[in-house]
Amino acid sequence: MTLNLSWIDDFMVLAASGNFSRAAEERHMTQPAFSRRIRALEDWLGVELFDRSSQPARLTEAGVWFRKAAQDLQAHVARVPGEARAVAEASSQTLRFAATHALSFSFMPGWLRALEARTAVGPVNLVSDTQQKCEALLQQSQVQFVLSHGHRQVQGPLDQAGFPGVVVGQDQLLPVCAPDATGAPAHPLTDGRPARSSPVPLLAYSSESGLGRILREVKGQALERLSAQPVLTAHLASVLRTMALDGRGLAWLPRMLIGEDLEAGRLVLAAGEDWQLDLDIRLHRDRGAMGVAAETFWAAASTADPDTSR
Repeated sequence: MTLNLSWIDDFMVLAASGNFSRAAEERHMTQPAFSRRIRALEDWLGVELFDRSSQPARLTEAGVWFRKAAQDLQAHVARVPGEARAVAEASSQTLRFAATHALSFSFMPGWLRALEARTAVGPVNLVSDTQQKCEALLQQSQVQFVLSHGHRQVQGPLDQAGFPGVVVGQDQLLPVCAPDATGAPAHPLTDGRPARSSPVPLLAYSSESGLGRILREVKGQALERLSAQPVLTAHLASVLRTMALDGRGLAWLPRMLIGEDLEAGRLVLAAGEDWQLDLDIRLHRDRGAMGVAAETFWAAASTADPDTSR
């Protein structure tokens, strides 16, 4: 008879409660089928794991010993995929990145080009998504690096979890809107208040947005006092940019994304410097060993001048 690893999960669920019916329900099967699986595990081991004469069922001495062995086995199995990737990546030249949409097509191309002058950069596998999803990919070891916006006053999930990070660039989050017929902002703020009696139409970030997180953390109280009416909410700065260009409201957008729009006058600043936020562009990496190519890239990126790596 061969061990079925799912029997280990069955055993741990039953060991927690001693109730066959409840454990079967938790494992999404009938009680007779569940009982057969527990018996199959006992047959494979050649010992009884549960004393069925009591209710709830209790672990035998062998069962107490096996629970520790099962915990060790589960922990080892959980590490196997990551260890397998580490072995494969030891000789891999491909760099696995996740980057926010805004930085994927504004900052990242020039930054990589500057780094190529310092070190060889192999093939890049890039996932472009919201900051929340990019952070989750790194936490799950599905990527080696995450490139995202940050702020000195805001500690993100990757910082809290101890993922190494370095500042690789600078940006600004600017309150902008389309101009009116005279070239003035169509939806201006004066001293943090609407310049007109009607509420300012606000193009807002959703909870998944890293830029939205920064804006709420740094300017949350001021935003609550602001007479603004959200007219559209989206994950992506690029979507809010399109809506701002269409004259639909005021949005806080990264300068890297809208620099050309400001120069051409398609967008204009809608408030003073108090509403502008200085941003860092941060690179976070996996906490474990990443292989020669990724470690070499990290060394180059973490020692480059943030002002000249664009």
